[in-house]
Amino acid sequence: METFSQKIILIFFTSLGTVIGASILGSLAAVFADVPPFRTMVRIANDIKIWAIVAAIGGTFSTIEILGSGIFDWEIRAAVKQLLFIVFSYMGASVGQWLILSLAGGK
Repeated sequence: METFSQKIILIFFTSLGTVIGASILGSLAAVFADVPPFRTMVRIANDIKIWAIVAAIGGTFSTIEILGSGIFDWEIRAAVKQLLFIVFSYMGASVGQWLILSLAGGK
């Protein structure tokens, strides 16, 4: 079984990799479709960010269920853990988006 810190790291890099991988492979498809690849890469990085967060935390239903039981059943520790998973997933997706913007010369 993985520890809390191992899971946080795994979640962070899963969301980071989802954004970077989808953007790079999407830009490759843009090359074949004769569309500007850098513009496509930036657009995909912006669009895929929420899906990277959901994929990294393993879906939304279990997370919302644990948050609900944590809040309503006063299991604060479980709720805080789930919130931290969401925050680290968001951070990973944001870092991935920033890397793609930097690579593509975006804003």
